[in-house]
Amino acid sequence: MAKGKWRMHIDVSFFPSGDLRADAKLVASAEQVGFCAAWSAETARNPFLPLTIAASASESILLGTQIAVAFPRSPMVTAQIAWDLARQSQGRFVLGLGTQVRAHIERRFSETWTDPIGRMREYIESLRAIWDTFQHDARLRYRGKHYQFRLMSPFFNPGPNARPDIPIFLAGVNPGMCRLAGEICAGLHAHVFHTATYLRDAVLPAVEAGLAVSGRARDEFALTVPVFVVSGTNDEARRRAEAETRSRIAFYASTPGYRRVMALHGWDEIADELSVMARAGQWNAMAALIPDELLREVAIVAAPDEVLPQIKQRYAGLADRICLEWNGFDRSTRSVVAKGLHQA
Repeated sequence: MAKGKWRMHIDVSFFPSGDLRADAKLVASAEQVGFCAAWSAETARNPFLPLTIAASASESILLGTQIAVAFPRSPMVTAQIAWDLARQSQGRFVLGLGTQVRAHIERRFSETWTDPIGRMREYIESLRAIWDTFQHDARLRYRGKHYQFRLMSPFFNPGPNARPDIPIFLAGVNPGMCRLAGEICAGLHAHVFHTATYLRDAVLPAVEAGLAVSGRARDEFALTVPVFVVSGTNDEARRRAEAETRSRIAFYASTPGYRRVMALHGWDEIADELSVMARAGQWNAMAALIPDELLREVAIVAAPDEVLPQIKQRYAGLADRICLEWNGFDRSTRSVVAKGLHQA
């Protein structure tokens, strides 16, 4: 985003709890505190369901997925869900999509893994073709290598929305997907396992290359950055947050998909050792391999009243939106961070 126009938005993300009313209450409280958006993650539960109630329990906060896994869902299924959420939220819904990794697509979802960048391009083109049919009753004719849509009878068309333009954000770590986001999406969800150097040297150049193809300026695109935070109002809370963060960093660092981040900082030997331990199932021992230097490059390690100032210092000029895992903070830390929100 152009210098002088940059403003950081502070968002929250949450893992759906299985209690839709509790999740809606969390979103409503985030809106009341002053957060700009609430993002629902797809892990053990469906990311769309909590937003159905949250849309009615809130008035102004943006609602989105960070992310929904695309390939196991037909674009038609995703298009219908997003259309309904856009209507329910009166235009506040943002569709965040991601590919996941090959092992999960093939072995957890029993789906085919083919050309993820090309397939994602067609997935997004398909969504827009379907939405155009919903809105204008246009004839549905999308033909691609991976997806073809040629049938939409009136009985299955939900009809127009008052606010039909649904922003699409794409999750990306490697340059190819980041470039695609810059080319055809409204924003990019960076991965929580990143460093400021990786964003600056790998992610943003790829995004800007995609923006150049689409003829758009940087300030027409939003880079959303989720952030690990190690904090707490007492020693026990800080130790718990640090242990959880080291464990999650170790998991990501052991995965080939995030090897570029490790390589950029010369942490290849750590990554190799973590990969060996992961294959051996030594999950509980992996966190001990994460040195303080790595922890502090990837996470914000700070007292609660310094979390937002340190975020602003690290990400100024890099990120347009910062995303905090709100249900990962203890109640006392939430209170302190919330007080400083309007000064961030």
